[in-house]
Amino acid sequence: MKEGTYGIMRDMREQASSFDVARIVRELSKMIGARARKAYQPHYEQVVIRLNPKGIPSSDLVIVSGRRLYLSQRDRPMPSQPSQFAMVLRKHLNNSRLIAVEQLGFDRIISMTFEHGSGKLKLIIELFRDGNVLLLDNEGVIIQPLTHANYASRSLKRGVEYVPPPAAVDPREMNRKTLDKLLDESEDDLIRTLAARGNLGRVYGSAICASAELDEKLKAKELDDEQRENLDNSIQILLEELANGKSSMMWFEDKESLDIWNNAIDESSKDSSSGAIKEIAPIDLRYLDRELSIEIPTLCSGYDSFFGSHDASAFIRREEEKLVSIGQDIGEKKAKLERRADQQRTAIGRFLSQAAINQELGKAMQENWTHLENIMIQFNGEISKSTWQEVSVKCQEVPWIDRLNPEKGTFVVFLPDDDGEPGSSVTMYANKSVHQNAQRYFQDARTLKEKSKGAKKALKDTENTKSRQDKKRAKDVAAGRVKGIQRSKKFWFEKYRWAILEGGHILVGGRDARGNDTIVRKHLNTNDLYVHADLHGAPSCSLKLKDGFKPLTGITNLPEGVISLQIAQNLAEGKEDARDLDEKIFSQAAQMAVCWSRAWGSGGAAATAFHVRPSQVSKQTESGESLGRGGFVVRGQRTWHRDLPLEIGMGIGVINGVPLPICGTVESIANLFEKWIKITPGREKKESVANKISKATGLIQDDVLASLPPGGCSIDDHGLMKKSIEL
Repeated sequence: MKEGTYGIMRDMREQASSFDVARIVRELSKMIGARARKAYQPHYEQVVIRLNPKGIPSSDLVIVSGRRLYLSQRDRPMPSQPSQFAMVLRKHLNNSRLIAVEQLGFDRIISMTFEHGSGKLKLIIELFRDGNVLLLDNEGVIIQPLTHANYASRSLKRGVEYVPPPAAVDPREMNRKTLDKLLDESEDDLIRTLAARGNLGRVYGSAICASAELDEKLKAKELDDEQRENLDNSIQILLEELANGKSSMMWFEDKESLDIWNNAIDESSKDSSSGAIKEIAPIDLRYLDRELSIEIPTLCSGYDSFFGSHDASAFIRREEEKLVSIGQDIGEKKAKLERRADQQRTAIGRFLSQAAINQELGKAMQENWTHLENIMIQFNGEISKSTWQEVSVKCQEVPWIDRLNPEKGTFVVFLPDDDGEPGSSVTMYANKSVHQNAQRYFQDARTLKEKSKGAKKALKDTENTKSRQDKKRAKDVAAGRVKGIQRSKKFWFEKYRWAILEGGHILVGGRDARGNDTIVRKHLNTNDLYVHADLHGAPSCSLKLKDGFKPLTGITNLPEGVISLQIAQNLAEGKEDARDLDEKIFSQAAQMAVCWSRAWGSGGAAATAFHVRPSQVSKQTESGESLGRGGFVVRGQRTWHRDLPLEIGMGIGVINGVPLPICGTVESIANLFEKWIKITPGREKKESVANKISKATGLIQDDVLASLPPGGCSIDDHGLMKKSIEL
């Protein structure tokens, strides 16, 4: 088992077998009638299609190209801009109805048929080799493949009729006669024969051998009649269980891991213990310990337990890989500089080597002046009488002349070696003298030597740049600084003031009158709470019930004191109203609301705020009154929060792969971060404070500035602002 940057990945079977595909097709068939909604491509290897069955919650069909597919209801970050392939799927599949799901033969290919007003479409999912996802029209012509590919027997590209690969052996059609033939014609042991020639795979081949009580290493052709009968019965039992089984099974590494899984009370706990899962299968694998197994309702749920955490973070991984690809990742920058230096060293060697070759050829031409002069005279004499094509035919019989190039007016001449036989070759221009041709080689040698000097200077610059970056990175690591990221698009909540509260819940507030209107109109749901400081012009704030952040575990490459978070939309499980949250969260939200108001710069030490239900907030005024932009009328009873201190905390978090300053109450930030700062009202301009924080942490200054309260500030450091170590 190994920890990935996001989610847990194990050294286990990641690729679905034909047996797994057969069971998943059965499970997907229960989704017939569902409507296809939006399609996403959170990673180049992954496609997600949201299916909305009537009367039950929607599910995501997760397709990991070449590996697996399953249904999941996990919360997963998605790209705000769809990829080209996702846009094609949305255009053709949106609101279409799933009417059929089938497996092609017994291969790892799934065909899903959708229907809408314009006709029928098919989605083909190939789970072998590198995999593919293809959208076909009603005639079976490819509208768009995920990946264009050409094979010996078929082509997968737009506008071409889809042709499946040659059909594999279907064990469901195997009888005793075909089994005997399979065994008799095999030169391998039993397990290899069943796995490869019988298309059963090693996992299910082992299960059959265990059920038939046969040693996997037996020679296939040497099985006696009784052993073959037992083998045939075991295959039929396995196929019957595959076809009619109601559940699947999951095995763990040991009893302790199984107990931890059984005692896990929520998805997060199960994810953290899923590293001990050893195998999942649609049937009982009798070679595995039954006491270490549990039944699971569907194979899809097993896959979701097995790979769900990793697959749900695909978009975050893609964003990380983007940073690497554009050179913003420090490790990749260093690797790029090292590669560049290697390329420059290679270029220097190549320039000098080629210069030496040209120099030697020029000298050889001078030494064989008479030989070349005679050939030039004869060649030009023939050219004056015949065409280049005719001379080319004649030269085939001349051992001293090789290739002719009529377009360039050149021909290749061999120089005599020590034995007087054709040796080294040189290219001669027919319209130039031997001297001019020789000088061309000497000039090329001088040019290459000059290039080598330029390459040496470039190599020195590269090595100096690498040295400077190594020193800077060492300082950043010693100081606990992160790498700030310049972004063209920000998260939705960054348009507003925002803070993290107990349990990961988010509080968002308007930055101005327009923002206040947007908060109430767009981000204040019926199950949220409205929070407001008891001051005119204070921001309207929404305490979100379901929206917020969840911690990501297993991150190993973050500086000390920095945590990694993932945007979530499924917090407060089992609660339907924000009024059911802990009182501490209400108090924290109220404190942040007053810190965002003009109370911060008023010179006071405390202030008051209140919260109400969204239904109590309205734009409708009494007769004869009017409200300006950003103003609201609050009716009914309010819950007051008094003597709220004017202080906030700030730490550094990586949200969906992006380093950001994270603010909240001092209590919530101190509980969340090992290193943080306390910010209180002060005389120093917040622009100056933001600059100090940016230099000390590596965060983008604009991101820090947007997180600070509206006025002068003072900082009390708790480990976040420690000085860089000079190297």
